[in-house]
Amino acid sequence: MSNDRNRILMESIKRLLRRGATSHLVKILNKTHAADLAVVFRSLSRSHQKKLFDLIDDIEKKGRLLMELDEDILLDLVEDMDMDALVKVLESLPEDDVADLFSVLPEERVEVLLKKMKEKGLEEVEDLLKYGEETAGRIMVTDFIALKQDMTVKEAIEHIQKEHEDVEMPFYLYVTDDYGKLVGVSSLRQLVLVPPETKLREIMATDVISVQPEMDQEEVARIVARYDFLAVPVVDETRRLVGIVTVDDVIDIMRMEATEDILKMAGAGEEFVETKSVFKSTRIRLPWLFASCIGGVLASLIIGYFSGILNRVVYLAAFMPVIAGMGGNVGTQSSTIVVRGLATGRINVRDILRVVSKEIATGFILGLIYGLIIALVVEFRYRIDFLALSVGLAMVCSMSMAALMGSLLPMLFARMQIDPAVSTGPFVTTATDIVSIFFYFQIATFLLGI
Repeated sequence: MSNDRNRILMESIKRLLRRGATSHLVKILNKTHAADLAVVFRSLSRSHQKKLFDLIDDIEKKGRLLMELDEDILLDLVEDMDMDALVKVLESLPEDDVADLFSVLPEERVEVLLKKMKEKGLEEVEDLLKYGEETAGRIMVTDFIALKQDMTVKEAIEHIQKEHEDVEMPFYLYVTDDYGKLVGVSSLRQLVLVPPETKLREIMATDVISVQPEMDQEEVARIVARYDFLAVPVVDETRRLVGIVTVDDVIDIMRMEATEDILKMAGAGEEFVETKSVFKSTRIRLPWLFASCIGGVLASLIIGYFSGILNRVVYLAAFMPVIAGMGGNVGTQSSTIVVRGLATGRINVRDILRVVSKEIATGFILGLIYGLIIALVVEFRYRIDFLALSVGLAMVCSMSMAALMGSLLPMLFARMQIDPAVSTGPFVTTATDIVSIFFYFQIATFLLGI
């Protein structure tokens, strides 16, 4: 349904652009959500993108649209914008979104924007930029509701009405002591269910789960997902409340990290390539395929080494694709399971022996089943002594070794603080092909007496 709506919207805007119907375009732009406009922008020329962006009157919508756009489009639009106009747009955004936007802009442009924002008293963004990328500190917002623990419910409600009218996350009320240290949390619901003279310290929950600014954003996302939070507080080393990470940022993190892992596992880099040019797409994917290229060369050298066997028993070549292919599939399955488990926290790197042994056992059983099937086919088709046994055993070895590498490599990468997703595509598949072919010919050499 949403795809049909976006298609109709896209066709309508393109038609109005061709006609130059500015007034109608303005009406559509004012009524359309920024996320839907971002989809339309992907299919427009750069000149039309800039024209539409300039036609948007609502500064807040302009800001939301910038955050939804692909990086290439964003950079093009911002490059031609007047600095003062851009600052006005940034003022309408939460500081964590502005910090996220600054991470993709050129440094010299960021310095100018920060200076102009500082002149207007907007220094929160600069504070967020002090934290490392992909940390809780970089994605937190500093606009939250913090109440003193000695406040009554009545005083708390009056304070919220007076000071926090536009706060982004009003559902959690964080309770602090006189030094700003987090001591508890309450909710709007609790405020309306208790007598007005009740102290916040009497109704707050004290077992508050919090994170520190330096924590990796993936770990923050796991905590929010595990406990079904709408937001999680961020505290410094002294427990002083410095910000909150909201669920909308967590959703973006999960989507981004999942996409990066999928691209890495496929050996296609870690950047979004759908909207990149052919040259950029090629440049991103080229180095990731290098491991596969090297593996292919090594596999060809192994085949060349056993060329004498192939000349004498040419039927061996017929089963090389199925043995390597089945091994590759098992390796990909094992590595995907392990990478997913590591990403979600269901698998710990300390469980390496248990995880690897389980996958080897699974690969061995699968190898026995499919080895028997292939061996029966070989025996029925060729009836050559020990050929069926050679192929069957090779299948068992291939799938067992593939399961070993598919589970072991991601665990080792994770232990070395390297993203385990990078091992899945090129490394596991390439290693499996090499090992499968080597074992196949070694077994055939021994059993066939060649």
